[in-house]
Amino acid sequence: MIDFQQVTKIFGSFRVLDELDLHIPKGKITLILGKSGEGKSVTIKHIMGLLKPTTGRVVVDGDDITEFDEEELLHYRKKFGMLFQQAALFDSLSVGENVMFPLREHTKMKLKEMQDRAEEVLEQVGLPGIQNKFPDTLSTGEKKRVGLARALVHRPKIILYDEPTTGMDPLVSEMIDSLIMEVSKQNPELTSVVISHDLKAALDIADNCVMLYKGRVQLAGSPDAFRNSKDPVIRQFFAGKVDGPMEFF
Repeated sequence: MIDFQQVTKIFGSFRVLDELDLHIPKGKITLILGKSGEGKSVTIKHIMGLLKPTTGRVVVDGDDITEFDEEELLHYRKKFGMLFQQAALFDSLSVGENVMFPLREHTKMKLKEMQDRAEEVLEQVGLPGIQNKFPDTLSTGEKKRVGLARALVHRPKIILYDEPTTGMDPLVSEMIDSLIMEVSKQNPELTSVVISHDLKAALDIADNCVMLYKGRVQLAGSPDAFRNSKDPVIRQFFAGKVDGPMEFF
């Protein structure tokens, strides 16, 4: 579904991505790991077309997006749903209005159709009947689920999760992880890309894991490939130790 071909990205004198070859399969959960500063967010921005490579190509769903103009990128981004770290709900809008927002912006659906679709995805994330509530009445976990409903409402081909469990307590984190897996099962064509530091999530929910280091893929494969890896960088990262070959800036 997503293919980075020798992608290099340079900001000034800093090479964030270094001839990166990255392959994300369709209809799977891929978790992208790496310590801070290793290019995870820059990678996501390339997938969204918010950044262009210094050199190399990004091919998504068969299209080389590298040379897309702004109009083509606007159409292209309709393929995506996005769950942000803090859910990013509009406090002045009800839950239903928040969830319907992408439909208002990008479709010509009638109000009743939008309301029905909003209720459908709210049920999918376990929150039926709350369309008339407002974000300030919701718990942290509920806000995350509403954010996920909004990301799913326009039936995207790809959903991006940006550090979905950062700052969450263990119970909420486990709930979000379970929800990511459940959404993936319910939507077998959906490609999920999760940016995370959460190693437990990497082993529990991902079909495919990728670790970035020094702007390249250090290891890509199944959770078992990571569990069984003898690579000293992988072992150091999973052990959470300062001592080892991995450099800290």
